[in-house]
Amino acid sequence: MKQLIEFIPIILFFIVYKLYDIYIATEVIIVATILQVAYAWIRYRKVETMQWITLALVIVFGGATIYLHDEQYLKWKFSIIEWLFGLAFLSSHFIGKKTFIERMMSGNLSLPPLIWKRLNFSWASFFMAVGFLNVYVMYNYDTDDWVTFKTFVAPGLMVVFMVVQMVFLYKFIPDAEE
Repeated sequence: MKQLIEFIPIILFFIVYKLYDIYIATEVIIVATILQVAYAWIRYRKVETMQWITLALVIVFGGATIYLHDEQYLKWKFSIIEWLFGLAFLSSHFIGKKTFIERMMSGNLSLPPLIWKRLNFSWASFFMAVGFLNVYVMYNYDTDDWVTFKTFVAPGLMVVFMVVQMVFLYKFIPDAEE
């Protein structure tokens, strides 16, 4: 359920963009993201750091998009968020005793240290690549195509990437009979 709530602002953005324009859709994603963070606080009494960063970037870049009437600011926000995720994963190789992915998944999965590092690096690389792919799309395609990329292609790439990760990790999952 928590993951579904993460997609609500994006879905609302897409719907409003198709019905109106990118500027009204930007207003909607700002409000929806504020409500999403408020919901997380009310429901869990905790808001993840990346949710705060995403909210700040949505407000700053979305606000600039509306105020300056220039959609490039909103388009850049997506790359910056992806790059921040990538940087967070990458920097965890050097900060702390566990990588970012190990901190998130070690309660459910036991892996050798080298595998944790490879897995973490692959996530960092994925986020960086999606950020650069977004830049390519925003400069080589129109806004309709960019909205489709952000709403469907990027999340689809994430799903494919996660499936590949599960296939890779399958051999490390203990059998239920053991």
